[in-house]
Amino acid sequence: MEKQEKIKKLRLATIIAGAFIAIVCLLMLVTYLQLKSTDPIESKSLEVLVERLASEPNNAELIDEIRKLDLLARKAYFSSIWQLRIGAYLLLFGAVVFVIILRYYLNLKFSIEKPSEEKVKDSKSRFLTQRWVAAAGIVVLVLAFISAFFTADYLGKYKTEQLVVADEKYDDIIEQIEVTERIVSDEPEDETVTDTVPQEEELAEEKKEARVETLLTAEKVQQNHNAFRGPWGQGISRRSNLPVQWDGDSGKNILWKTEIPVHGYNSPVVWDDLVFLTGANESVRVVYCLNRHTGEIIWEREADNIPGSPATPPETTDDTGLAAPSVTVDGQRVFAIFGTGDIIAFDFEGNRLWARNLGVPDNHYGHSSSLLTWDGKVFVQYDTQSGSRLLALSTSSGQTVWETPRTSEISWASPMLINVDGKFQLVLVSYPDVSGYEVNDGRMLWSVDCMSGEIGPSPAYGGGLVYAANEYATMVAINPKTGETVWQDRYYLPEVASPVYHDGLLYIATTYAVVAAFEAKTGELVWEYDAEDIFYSSPVIADNKLYVFDTSGTAYIFEPGDEPNLIATNELGDFVFATPAFAGNKIYVRSDDYLYCIGENR
Repeated sequence: MEKQEKIKKLRLATIIAGAFIAIVCLLMLVTYLQLKSTDPIESKSLEVLVERLASEPNNAELIDEIRKLDLLARKAYFSSIWQLRIGAYLLLFGAVVFVIILRYYLNLKFSIEKPSEEKVKDSKSRFLTQRWVAAAGIVVLVLAFISAFFTADYLGKYKTEQLVVADEKYDDIIEQIEVTERIVSDEPEDETVTDTVPQEEELAEEKKEARVETLLTAEKVQQNHNAFRGPWGQGISRRSNLPVQWDGDSGKNILWKTEIPVHGYNSPVVWDDLVFLTGANESVRVVYCLNRHTGEIIWEREADNIPGSPATPPETTDDTGLAAPSVTVDGQRVFAIFGTGDIIAFDFEGNRLWARNLGVPDNHYGHSSSLLTWDGKVFVQYDTQSGSRLLALSTSSGQTVWETPRTSEISWASPMLINVDGKFQLVLVSYPDVSGYEVNDGRMLWSVDCMSGEIGPSPAYGGGLVYAANEYATMVAINPKTGETVWQDRYYLPEVASPVYHDGLLYIATTYAVVAAFEAKTGELVWEYDAEDIFYSSPVIADNKLYVFDTSGTAYIFEPGDEPNLIATNELGDFVFATPAFAGNKIYVRSDDYLYCIGENR
């Protein structure tokens, strides 16, 4: 009797699990068919409204209705892709549960008694029926999976058991190489270039740190573009007299373009006459140094033979890869990190100074948080699925100065430095929080629980407030002095590109091809502009203009203000996912295969 009761319960559980699988399959197939048959931009309803607008150009209510319908269509399209991916997970989970329950059900049922001949015949008949039902179910299951994975470009979590992960005993193993160091000054006519060969270790370290402090002043940082999104990682450049017209096909104002041998999605970084970037694939990780005036590759160095580095690199998605993080420089050294967890330092002449592995990042897209440097430290946001932490490494030795464990989950955003009442804070965005940290010892100063989803955009700062935003979550303004939330808004949200602040307005660029401006103090929408393609590259303020590239390589240049004053659009003729860098009166843009220098032909 007890077995019969168990059989009934298992049979009910099997039916429920099967029904769950069927419902998920049906929903996924319907979503897939709708997605394939619907263009989110060219909808019939929009066409009708636009035609009506032609005869009623001053109808404000009609314009607002068109805008809302367009936004709804775009969000519906991208939401469908997200639903298919989640559906694939649910389907896999349901299938595993169904198989486990069915196995126990059949084992228990057929172990009760020896079946009679009549029951055997009946069982054979039902077995054949079940085979056809199972075959049909498998076909539906496969179609559902195909609908998910052919629509969403997604790679599952890589198998960490196949990787050689850095052992705990290697955490503090850092390869250091003693080299002759050359001081590179941004004003060679005023300063003497000297060589110093370290004789006594302590004296050498003191001299190195003294040179770093001299070279990496706030003014020097503002004069250069030494990190992802420029000074402090804030997306604001002080460069002026920048070009507003160019064309990739004709070569107009394209001063040079240099092919980068190994691909990477990181953005160029500039210090004085040098441009730095990285590339990586399954077999090699490389740091490049180019002459920013000619495009010549001065040197390229591999990041290899690093203790604890994995024998096999982790799998990453095609739109992230192993070289997504941008480098940072401190005036005499360049620091690079790769998706393998390897971080390495070179001097400006290409001499290898130190290298270490931070542990292979547990990240299903690939590690993409860029580096920042200040006050003799390199800051690393290392948020992964198997544990998160914020590190400060010595620029001269690579040793850990401090390390702060974080309770947040995985993030692809990069840190930002801000100056609050004369003291620097590191600001990080992740799921579920936006947090500020003291740069000297890593203490958390404040934290706001407000984010969700897969965090891609980095934070922005201006007007005394920190701004963070993420698609399917929120956009939020936070007072970094108190940690209080000033406002939140969910109307337009970026998925990859980071926001930027300028003169009382906050600007964002979205993956549904919209550039929008918000009142920074209140979060009120000021204006919006519909572009031709989606945005991965972050908008940057330079020369009192807003520069932003879409993925097709079209650059939109706006005059900042209360209206979407588009100054120019320019075609590079190449795909752009990286964020541009600005130096002198030139723009440096990385495409899939090239680094471009854009400037006025004189």
